[in-house]
Amino acid sequence: MKISLDQFATRRQKLMDSMLPGSIAIIPAAQMKQRNSDVEYPFRQDSHFYYLTGFNEPDAVLLLIPGRAAGESVMFCRNRDKLMEIWNGYRAGPEGVVADYHIAEGHPIDEIDTILPTLLDGLARIYYSIGRDEDLDQQVRHWLNLIRGQVRQGAVAPSELVMLDQLLNEMRLIKTDAEQALMREAGEISAQGHIRAMQVCKPGMMEYQLEAEILYHFTLKGCRQPAYSTIVGGGANGCVLHYIENDQPLQDGDLVLIDAGCELDHYAGDITRTFPVNGRFSAEQKALYQLVLDAQKACINLAKPGVLWDEVHQASVNVLTQGLIDLGLLTGSLEDEIESGGYRDFYMHRAGHWLGMDVHDVGDYKVEGEWRPLQPGMVMTVEPGIYVAVDNENVEARWRGIGIRIEDDVLITDQGCEILTAAVPKEIDEIEALMASA
Repeated sequence: MKISLDQFATRRQKLMDSMLPGSIAIIPAAQMKQRNSDVEYPFRQDSHFYYLTGFNEPDAVLLLIPGRAAGESVMFCRNRDKLMEIWNGYRAGPEGVVADYHIAEGHPIDEIDTILPTLLDGLARIYYSIGRDEDLDQQVRHWLNLIRGQVRQGAVAPSELVMLDQLLNEMRLIKTDAEQALMREAGEISAQGHIRAMQVCKPGMMEYQLEAEILYHFTLKGCRQPAYSTIVGGGANGCVLHYIENDQPLQDGDLVLIDAGCELDHYAGDITRTFPVNGRFSAEQKALYQLVLDAQKACINLAKPGVLWDEVHQASVNVLTQGLIDLGLLTGSLEDEIESGGYRDFYMHRAGHWLGMDVHDVGDYKVEGEWRPLQPGMVMTVEPGIYVAVDNENVEARWRGIGIRIEDDVLITDQGCEILTAAVPKEIDEIEALMASA
């Protein structure tokens, strides 16, 4: 499943339709980043750039110029170079971006300082995401100064700079049918990776061994990179929200929290499951786990068009706080514990986030100061959790060191919602049965 070239062209046209007349948009690609010595990190394209082009090479710049007679899309990219292609792989080149990516005009990236200022001349405004690429920020200022230096010759420099992010963020927030299908597949691959981890887990394994099993499955299905650094936290490590060391042994009697998702054609899956290392929940683990699961179900039941974003989170707060009171981990009334924030000792994050090309995807959560209502085509995570710190002396010792989070990817539909990651078990009896059968 891939996004078609026609859809990339449609996205470019939609963006240009939202731009004011006399404008140009400048969108840079990602650059290779050095890891150490002469070794570079694996390349991952900038999400905005890929969203508009499908072009997966570094060192490129896309221009969109609505109404330009010679062509509304222009791309600067690396030239073809037989020697460099022997070492580092095929390049499309300016001719390739025109022939293979539906771009109207292509130029070598080395010529951008000569050509781009001439394209700016006479335009009123630039749409550009200032602050994301300091080197390009300086180049944009340089191009503007070049035109300003030619005003006596009749040149007219753009006088307005508009942040591009808001337009693109709003576009990316609502997923098309093709994007939904791709994220459904990413959710399924991610789910099967978690199932594999449940099946192979046993006391004495290292956290990184479970990570390896999950990443192996992702790679086997064509996902060369995870969507984010995989979290495998056994025991008290599950109480560290962004624990990624993954270097400790898994102990009999502990839970293990795994937060992992694949990236498929630049779209993310994001799942968290928590399960017993030995395949059987203890009484305390079961009580807290069921509470988190109840909170997640309450949130998912609310996830439908028209519901405000914050309502979903508040549902998780209400269920978890009351449950913690019932279990004796909190001692005040529901109203007092919520008002004072007492629950935050155990639940310190929000119930979810947008999901898409970035695991924490773009899009405002508030519009004009008010919480945003959910709409069909939005994809969000739902991930309540409880984390009882090992040094929390306000609770009985039997609860300490238990960290639990349950996370699924949820697509808002016309009728309600669809759980894209439902394939991986989360009911207590289902998890224990799966692990017992492995």
